[in-house]
Amino acid sequence: MAASRMQTCHVACCANRTPNVLSWSRGGTIAFGTCNSVALYDPQERCVVAVVNGHTGRVNTVQWVHREDCGPESHLVSGGSDHLVIVWEAQDGKFSQSVECKGHTAPVCAVDGIHMEDSKILVASSASDSTVRLWLSDGAKAECLHTLSFGSGFMMDVSLALLPGSRVPILACGGDDSRVHLYVQFSGQLQKAMSLQGHEDWVRGVEWASIGGELLLASCSQDCLIRVWRLCAKSGTDARAEDDHTIIKMKEDVFEVKERDVSAVFAVSLETVLAGHENWVYGVHWQPPFYKGGKLQQRLSLLSASMDKTMILWAPEEGSGVWVEQVRVGEVGGNTLGFYGCQMSPDGSMIVAHAFHGALHLWYKDQNKQREWSPGVVISGHFNAVLDLSWDPEGEFILSVGSDQTTRLFTPWKKRGSIQATWHEISRPQIHGYDMQCLAMVGRFQFVSGADEKVLRVFQAPRNFVENFANISGTPLEKLLASSDTADLPEGASTPALGLSNKAVFQGDLAPKTNKEEERFSSVSDQYQESYFHPLNLTEPPPEDHLLQNTLWPEVQKLYGHGFEMFCLASDSGRTVVASACKASKAEHASVLLWSTASWRQLQALPCHTLTVTQMAFSPDSQLLLAVSRDRTWSLWRRNPPTPDSSEPQFSLYAHTGKDTAVHSRIIWSCDWSPDSKYFVTSSRDKKVIVWGPCSLEENGNPPEIQPCSSILDVGDSATAVAFCPILCSDHSYLVAVGLECGRILLYRWSPGQEPAGGLDWSGCGETDASQSHALAVKRLRWRPRAGRAGRESSSGVGAQGEKDGRSDGGNGAEEESSWVQLASASADHSVKIFNVNKRAL
Repeated sequence: MAASRMQTCHVACCANRTPNVLSWSRGGTIAFGTCNSVALYDPQERCVVAVVNGHTGRVNTVQWVHREDCGPESHLVSGGSDHLVIVWEAQDGKFSQSVECKGHTAPVCAVDGIHMEDSKILVASSASDSTVRLWLSDGAKAECLHTLSFGSGFMMDVSLALLPGSRVPILACGGDDSRVHLYVQFSGQLQKAMSLQGHEDWVRGVEWASIGGELLLASCSQDCLIRVWRLCAKSGTDARAEDDHTIIKMKEDVFEVKERDVSAVFAVSLETVLAGHENWVYGVHWQPPFYKGGKLQQRLSLLSASMDKTMILWAPEEGSGVWVEQVRVGEVGGNTLGFYGCQMSPDGSMIVAHAFHGALHLWYKDQNKQREWSPGVVISGHFNAVLDLSWDPEGEFILSVGSDQTTRLFTPWKKRGSIQATWHEISRPQIHGYDMQCLAMVGRFQFVSGADEKVLRVFQAPRNFVENFANISGTPLEKLLASSDTADLPEGASTPALGLSNKAVFQGDLAPKTNKEEERFSSVSDQYQESYFHPLNLTEPPPEDHLLQNTLWPEVQKLYGHGFEMFCLASDSGRTVVASACKASKAEHASVLLWSTASWRQLQALPCHTLTVTQMAFSPDSQLLLAVSRDRTWSLWRRNPPTPDSSEPQFSLYAHTGKDTAVHSRIIWSCDWSPDSKYFVTSSRDKKVIVWGPCSLEENGNPPEIQPCSSILDVGDSATAVAFCPILCSDHSYLVAVGLECGRILLYRWSPGQEPAGGLDWSGCGETDASQSHALAVKRLRWRPRAGRAGRESSSGVGAQGEKDGRSDGGNGAEEESSWVQLASASADHSVKIFNVNKRAL
């Protein structure tokens, strides 16, 4: 497949909920584990540049193998819940799996690696099987050199370094026995050098740094403290001087290393104890070394991250050498837990932390003010399976819902003076107490969502969002306000401390109360300030703490009627009707309910299926509603012609398959309509994709015989999602995307005129390669409702502005842009991906 056919435009994802899951390379790339994959993120370009797949369980730990010359790394090590340690190698700029280290019998929680002579890599890994293993990889295979067993104890972190003035590796392990254990490798064996005592709770992180012929080891613990230890070589004369009792010195622990008949003595002493955090310290990280004037320089600067939601940068004072807190950054308030780990950029100008909910928090040093740090723009995404997504009717943003109990809104951000727009989350309209299942857009700035509860909720964008969306996307505000009913738009929304529903905040609520008003509470609840919302004026995507509490959309309606958890939703193109269905094991609960978007009244119940309706779709002309079900059948409902008595739409059963006419032999997962409303497609767990039709509405009202009008396409795996592209191909064939349970997405062209018998009507024209595919099942596919790429129109003159811009750049830009279509996919691997598909290249 030609690379230009399908390009990954955006990947929305976040870091896994484990401490050692993020690592910043000297080349400037941040690697982090997201579900079962490793994402490579470029913080300058603000986008994921690659995703590497190889693990079959959650990735718990990722570490770059740093080179001694501080150049860009070519190796990466990761460990996962599949008990594997994988060494990845870069070839021609792309990372591929080089070696698997098999041997652990439980999830791997920490890894580290260093380069040895003759281009071998020494890797240390710790797992919950209570062992630490040492591996030697030569790029073709890995052998386990040594296994350390800790009985019933666990080692939380490992770090490797080379002893000063020698090539002997030293391994530090921090564990749940509150000690730091040091091991030295000589004559092919790992020998225990010593245990460093002092911490009073589990040691969560350890990291070595090499400074002018000495090693410094930082360790952090759940006792809220950080200890820095110094390791240096002792010459023969030092040993005699210890008899002098007049000098007060820190207690030194000494160990001896024999290498090729040469014996060396090393001493370890406590350098300092850093107290400043108020909760467990999960991560410590030294500022990376750099070459200056041909010499390796290591700044004495240590970063720590804690569950108290702060990161601290520590450094010794210039005069006294006493270690002090230089900078403290973090979030204030909010209902989040703290930070799991931290990293620093190669030049020390940026720091990043990852939090309990997977979000990355990035700060950068202000160039003008020396000690000031500001929050930076960084990507974000769901931290659990993404189950549904939808484009807005204009194709300018995407809404997605997932099992992480959030609804998120992504849109391209146009920076001034830059051609390339990058996608970012700019609002989190709903933060909920139940896992989210489905959503449907109703108009430009309104949506309905369903979760693992029996209620549907309707949300409407607040004025503050519309203003900020205009700033970030570059769309004129007047145009946006014209498209939404703005007379009574609230400013924002806030969630009460113990509530599931949020409530709208209006202009008057934002005014500070006077003293007299405060004195007389009309009710108990007035004593507690509810409005956590503060209107933001955004010119760039907001950081995580603003997304959490200042970007909610007010809930305007609840819809009651279902007996079980919500499962799927659909809305028609005229935005007049919403259809909903819930989980069902009996026919009585499997009815589809229809709601009026004007009054939010329940219009009808449509009984037909006997088990859960898995997906629904209205035809583009809004005349037909299609439902597919777990009972392996589909049903088609037609909109009745309007009558003088009833202004609200009514639907009646038009066609359906039964036990004998159902072609699918397993659950039908997904369905979609062709753009001309003539055909619809179904995809099933039986690996079959079938197009049905034609669906022409007869005048006499007799339903036509709706038959499979394509050959049966076998896609080789359970087909969990399917979507018709709204724009036809150049030869008037239809473009269909199929998402599989294994995570791949396939593109097919279907030509209705061809003879279906020989299967010639289907032609495969593209698929995602290993680096583009999802790691788990594709849950939903949605094409952008119009041609072109979101965020690029106004620059190339297609779209709302008319043709005038197109002429200014020769008109070719408009033509070039119209040959692209965009496909969005949601997956159980926690990610939302957007692909650019070039129709001409198909």
